[in-house]
Amino acid sequence: QVQLVASGGGLVQAGGSLRLSCAASFSFSSICWYRQAPGKQRELVARIGRDGITNYADSVKGRCTLARDNAKNTVYLQMNNLKPEDTAVYYCAADRLVGGVPNIYWGQGTQVTVSS
Repeated sequence: QVQLVASGGGLVQAGGSLRLSCAASFSFSSICWYRQAPGKQRELVARIGRDGITNYADSVKGRCTLARDNAKNTVYLQMNNLKPEDTAVYYCAADRLVGGVPNIYWGQGTQVTVSS
């Protein structure tokens, strides 16, 4: 069964840290983290490719770090110095090739709330 589970969200004070996890039941090529705040569009936060190359949105650059554990099919998003504007539901999305066709799978989302 194909499954992607996001976890690690919670309530923290501004300046605090959280580590989000995205665990897949399958091997994936890349994983992206998105977030969606109330009343706003979903935005890309960070991406890690198969080769380990990472990309970050300007809004989180310098505060977030991605890491992948291929043995566990898991990607971690370490978020430091959190700000109230980081409050959102965070989603991970993984892609893998199925029969040569890229497929995208979404996790269920995890809530991050940063209090001022």
